[in-house]
Amino acid sequence: MENNNKTTNLEQSPEEQAAVEEQAQPSAEDLNQKLLAKIEELKVLEDKYLRLAAEFENYKRISQREQREASRFANETLLKELIPILDNLERAIRSAKDSPSGNGLMEGVQLTLKQFLETIGKFGVRQVSSIGAPFDPACHQAVVRIERADLAPNTVMEEYQRGYLLHDRLLRAAMVAVAVSPEEPPAEGPAGPQACEAPADSTDS
Repeated sequence: MENNNKTTNLEQSPEEQAAVEEQAQPSAEDLNQKLLAKIEELKVLEDKYLRLAAEFENYKRISQREQREASRFANETLLKELIPILDNLERAIRSAKDSPSGNGLMEGVQLTLKQFLETIGKFGVRQVSSIGAPFDPACHQAVVRIERADLAPNTVMEEYQRGYLLHDRLLRAAMVAVAVSPEEPPAEGPAGPQACEAPADSTDS
């Protein structure tokens, strides 16, 4: 008798089964809420993606710019080591000019100097224009100041050591003598990465 009662309790009419299935199915309002939640989640993910994409593009631009700069100035250390050779060649030319029998030596050294300047010129190295130019603390280092009434104040009147540029960056400042007015000596500013001019003929000594 007990088994018959249990079997009877488990049996349901079609109406009862339909009611149970209707309760198990989500309502249209529930589906709409879930859809709205998914749409909002998608918007958040899309916003994150756009921000990441923008950050990546910015990082890529910065990396490319740094790579170009590193490539452009990669030879800076080497060229700084080569510049003293130019100093020695220029000193030899000046010394040979004072010796009557030094014409051959002077011509050979001048050709060597010209070739050397052409070689480093391929890497973007240029000499700074100094003599006769206005003193520029960004390009010149004043080691001597001489009172001259016949020259405009702050005019570079003599050059003891050439200055050099690597592209648009100062590689070494020129050591120069500067003319000053007897009444009013010039003020000297700090050296900085400003624009320096190269002479028309960089082989002149």
